[in-house]
Amino acid sequence: MNHNLNYLFVYCADVRAESYKLPSHRQCVAVTTTDHKLKIIFGLLSVGLLATLLIKLRTVPGGMILSGLFLGAMMLVAIIVGCLIFSGILRMFFKRISFLTLFFITATISFLIFHYQLYSPTLTITVPNGYRGEINLVLSNADNNILIVDSNGIGYLTKWTFNKTYSRPIVKQVDGKNLDKYLIGFNPSTFFGKGKTCCVEKREIQSLSFKIGTKPHLEDEYFDTKNLTEIVDKKKTILTKLDKYTTVGETEVKVEK
Repeated sequence: MNHNLNYLFVYCADVRAESYKLPSHRQCVAVTTTDHKLKIIFGLLSVGLLATLLIKLRTVPGGMILSGLFLGAMMLVAIIVGCLIFSGILRMFFKRISFLTLFFITATISFLIFHYQLYSPTLTITVPNGYRGEINLVLSNADNNILIVDSNGIGYLTKWTFNKTYSRPIVKQVDGKNLDKYLIGFNPSTFFGKGKTCCVEKREIQSLSFKIGTKPHLEDEYFDTKNLTEIVDKKKTILTKLDKYTTVGETEVKVEK
């Protein structure tokens, strides 16, 4: 008798839920299980992405007197606060999903975007045998990077590579000798120096630069400055507008048509 009463109660409850368009017990269990799985999956993903971001920020160039790690950590705090606020808004529309699950999902997506923003390709640059001096990688209109530099230490980067690159490159001679211990970066926290050379038809040349020293493990070494306007292939070079801090001299270089 009790068994029949229990069956009748469950049946009536399911019918009543359907009549009032409320979720049945089975539907509630399914939603809870799905929410729990999503919470675990995106929770692990977001924690893993956060850990890898903190590791990557140690190599990101800083700004002024602040390290890349400090600036990146500030950005991460802003991202987390933004995800908390956004998750609260989403909770108003997705009431069957818990706040924590929504937070982990939004945090995972945000961390993935931040990962992409921090991505830097590791360039493999080939230099002439015995070359010592400054390397300049010029902002170029070429379809592909030209990383076999000429006798003047000039290579060419696509716009995407130019804007994304900051990590220490792999540099080899034509004969295959690795020159890593001879490389001299711009400063301890930023490997590439970013420079502008004026002027070609009242426009400037942008480049990323570093040095190859004459001896291993030098902190700095002086080399004669090269005028890029005289040695770059201007047909491959993107010439950018002068900023307000650049003064145009009387001598300018014309692009050959």
